[in-house]
Amino acid sequence: MLSPSTPALPVLTAPTAAGKSALALELAQEFGLDLISADAFTVYRGLDIGTAKPSRADRARVPHHLMDVAEVTESYDVARWVAAAEEVAAELLAQGRRPLVVGGTGFYLQALTQGLPLAPAADPAVRAQLESELQERGLDALLAEIAAVRPDQLPRMERNPRRAVRALEVFRRTGQFPADFGRRPPRFAAQVFAFSPPLPQLEAHITERTQALLQAGWPQEAQWLAEQVSAEARPLPTAWQALGYREALALARGELSLPQAAEAISTATRRYAKRQRTFLRTQLGAPLLEPDAARAALRAWLAERPQEWQG
Repeated sequence: MLSPSTPALPVLTAPTAAGKSALALELAQEFGLDLISADAFTVYRGLDIGTAKPSRADRARVPHHLMDVAEVTESYDVARWVAAAEEVAAELLAQGRRPLVVGGTGFYLQALTQGLPLAPAADPAVRAQLESELQERGLDALLAEIAAVRPDQLPRMERNPRRAVRALEVFRRTGQFPADFGRRPPRFAAQVFAFSPPLPQLEAHITERTQALLQAGWPQEAQWLAEQVSAEARPLPTAWQALGYREALALARGELSLPQAAEAISTATRRYAKRQRTFLRTQLGAPLLEPDAARAALRAWLAERPQEWQG
């Protein structure tokens, strides 16, 4: 049970390429914050360009936690992240320091703010089978299988391939879906600040950033990843589930041209950003503010609560 005296954790979130890292850095410097990253792929050492990880200079100016904490050969999941994020937050609060959780991985944030799911741990064999089916039959076939037995679960999928695979993995083993198992109580209360630029502006930024990252060495980074972990393995290694790496690898190998790779990545990223916007509203229950409104709201919230972090 949450203690009434425990400070609420502020959480800043937005779709990919919306500018949340820049805003978090700005507020961290203004208020002396430590940033706790809520990103499923910046946890990996070596995935720097394709994940748009903050620069070394930015990380030197402001403490960033839970980046570069795993090798690409490891699997890193939501349970591991929540345990680490809660521990970091507790340590910072005990020292009188001020944490700000920032990131766009919705299921990480949901588990932190609403409690960790109690569904069974993943079964690699079942997951490998479903990932093969996803490649062979397509996402719509998996969603149709879910709809046939539990149509109430379909909105939770939000056309997210990873979520559909996970849902069917649990269902085939237990006859239930992950949501049926409930959640353990969260360790901390949270105040979520979510924002997004207008969709046309966000999509334009995605296109610009994709081209910039490809020109900055993303194909070479994807080639390095392929030398560490096979992109053909089943179940698919977690690091290869990051958006754009397979297309960047295809560009490195001459299988796609630069325009083709940029268009494929931009299209997939735009679709992901739309799913993120929906998730933030429906699953986190956070209204999507304009960027300036989110900056003002979070700044005011932080300014009103300095005493909560005093040791």
